[in-house]
Amino acid sequence: MVADDTAGSGDRSEGEKEMDLKEDGDVEMVVPASEGLSPREGPTEAAVGPRKWKWAVIFLCFFGFMSSIKPGEPFITPYLLSTEKNFTRQEVTNEITPVLTYSYMVVLVPAFLLTDLLRYKPVLIIQGISQVAIWILLLLGTTLLQMQFMEFFYGITMACRVAYSSYIFSMVSPALYQRVAGYSRTAVLMGVFTSSVLGQLFISVGRVSFYTLNAISIGFVSFSLMLSMFLPWPKRSLFFNRTQNQEQKEVAAKSEVAAMNPKEKPKSRWRDSVLPQMLLELRNVVRRPNLRLWSLWWIFNSTGYYLVLFYVHILWNKVYPATENKNIYNGGVEAASTLLSAITSCAAGFVTIRWNVWSELVIGVITALQAALLFLMGTTDNIWICYAAYVLFRGFYQCLVPIATFQIASSLNKELCALVFGINTFFGTILKSIINLIFADKRGLGLDVHSQFLVYFVYFTILTVVYLVCAAVVIIRHYRNEAREGAGADKQATPTELSPVTADSEVEPLSNGNSAKA
Repeated sequence: MVADDTAGSGDRSEGEKEMDLKEDGDVEMVVPASEGLSPREGPTEAAVGPRKWKWAVIFLCFFGFMSSIKPGEPFITPYLLSTEKNFTRQEVTNEITPVLTYSYMVVLVPAFLLTDLLRYKPVLIIQGISQVAIWILLLLGTTLLQMQFMEFFYGITMACRVAYSSYIFSMVSPALYQRVAGYSRTAVLMGVFTSSVLGQLFISVGRVSFYTLNAISIGFVSFSLMLSMFLPWPKRSLFFNRTQNQEQKEVAAKSEVAAMNPKEKPKSRWRDSVLPQMLLELRNVVRRPNLRLWSLWWIFNSTGYYLVLFYVHILWNKVYPATENKNIYNGGVEAASTLLSAITSCAAGFVTIRWNVWSELVIGVITALQAALLFLMGTTDNIWICYAAYVLFRGFYQCLVPIATFQIASSLNKELCALVFGINTFFGTILKSIINLIFADKRGLGLDVHSQFLVYFVYFTILTVVYLVCAAVVIIRHYRNEAREGAGADKQATPTELSPVTADSEVEPLSNGNSAKA
C-alpha cells in the first residue's frame, strides 16, 4: 500500500492556494489567493467570529493529523505475504493490488460531486468508515475476496481525501486561504511522517507482530472516525451550495451582459448553473499552452508515480524477503521519502526561471532522472539501493508538484481551478486502470513486479523523449523570435518567483464574456 501523499508538497509563494487531491497527493486542487471573493464580498467568518473559525481550523488540522496516523500502513504488503496471512506474491501483485486502482476510478467522480453537494462532512465520515473497514478486513479477513474488498475500501478512502483538502476553504474568508492551506497540509504531512516513524519503531524496537501493529492502527482510525462526527458542518461549498452574496453578484453580472446585448437569446437555467458553465469554459482552458502542458504532466507523470507507489512494497519484498519483522524498514523509508518530498517541494517555491521557455526542459530532465531510478529499482538486488532510489523518485516528483499547481491555478478562478484538477486526476486514474489491466491484472499479462517496473521505466523514457523534443522546439522558436525582436526583448519584465507564464493581456475571454481569471 502507499502512505498518504497529499502532504507531499509544502507551502507555495504568495498568491497561491492549495487544495489537495491524494500522497502522497493524490488529488491536489489549488486556489489562487487573488481569486474568489474579496474579504468584503465573501463570508465574514474572520470578522464576525475570529475565535470560532480559529478553533474550527485547529480542530480540522488535528483531525487531519490523526486520520493520517496508521502505523501499519507501510507494512500491509509484508503482512499479506507473511505466514500470518500466507498469500502468494503473485496473488498480491496480480489479483489484490489492482483492485485499488479500479475502485479509485469508479468512486472518484461521485466523491468529488458528493463532497460539494453534501458540504464535506458526510464524505469525511464515509472516509473514516472506509478506513475502519480496511483494518477490520486486514485483521479478520483470510480469503482472497476479502483482501480485494479491503483494496476496494482503500480506493474509497483515497477518493474521499478531496473532502479534507477543500473543506478548510469553506470555513474562512478568502483573505485567509493561504494561511489555513499551509496549516492543513502541514498537519497531514506531520501525520504521515509520525505514522511511518511509529510503525518502524513498533517493528524494529518493540518487536511487535504485524497483527498487533494492525490492531493499533484500527484504534487510531476509529478515533479519527469519532473526530469526524464532531466536525462543524459548513454552510457553503464551491458549486452546489454557494453563498447568497455570490449568487446575487452573478445574477447582476448576467443582467448587465443582457442589457448590453439585448438581441442575445437567454440561456437555459441548466447552462446558467455553476458546474455546467465551468464545463463549457474548459474549451478555452485547453487552448492555452501553459495550462495544457502542466495538465498533461499531471495526468501522465502522476499515473506513473502512483503505480510505483502501489507496487514498490511488493518489489522490496521480492528483492529482500526478510524472515524477521525487525529487518523490514518500510516505515523508515516512507518517513524519509515524506521528509525529502516536503523539502524538495518547498525548495521549488524559490525557483526563478522563465517557465514559458524552460518548462518542457525541466520536466524532461526530471522525468529522465525518474526513468533512470526506475531502471535501477527494477534491476538491482540490493535493497538499500532500492530504498534510496525510491526516496529520490518521490522527491523528484514532489519537486514539480508546487510548480504545476501554481502554473495551472495562477490564471483560473477557484471553481474552474478545482474542476481542472478534478478532471486531470480522473483522466490520470483512467490511465492507471488501463495500464494495470494490461500489465498487472491477472486478466491481462499478469507480469511479475520486476517486469512491471521495467514497463514503468519504458513509460517514463517515452515521456522523457516527448518532453525533450517539445523543449527543443520551444527553445529554438523562442530564440528565433528573440533574434527578430532584437532590442525589444531587453524590455521584458524579469521573472518572479513561480510567475505565471501567461500575461493578463493573453488571457482568452470565456464563453460567458469573462476571462478565465474572473
